[in-house]
Amino acid sequence: MNKELSAVLASIGEEYREKIAIAPGARNYVEVDIGERAANLGFSDLENQYRRVNAVVPLKQEIPGMKVRIDGRTFKDYALYDSGMAVPGYVARAAGLPFKTYAPNDSMILNF
Repeated sequence: MNKELSAVLASIGEEYREKIAIAPGARNYVEVDIGERAANLGFSDLENQYRRVNAVVPLKQEIPGMKVRIDGRTFKDYALYDSGMAVPGYVARAAGLPFKTYAPNDSMILNF
């Protein structure tokens, strides 16, 4: 288990705790850069390794701002945590936390 990576993912889950949709079927989501979050937490080795790797945070409801429709097949081999957040499978395996396979909608809406 990678404790630093787990701490980064926990930080993202905590930040969006009130907005995250835990029930399956959420179409709207935001992306959070895992490398950037690692840098904010002082994990410079993870910053370089996971720069531009995004966690998917499904939202209970859309947020104001620009939206882009994304094909759900983009999220092939993503892992879903109990918090509702999804990450690429290789990130989940590196973190060593229990997860399920993420099943996105056919069409997702990225909120900026």
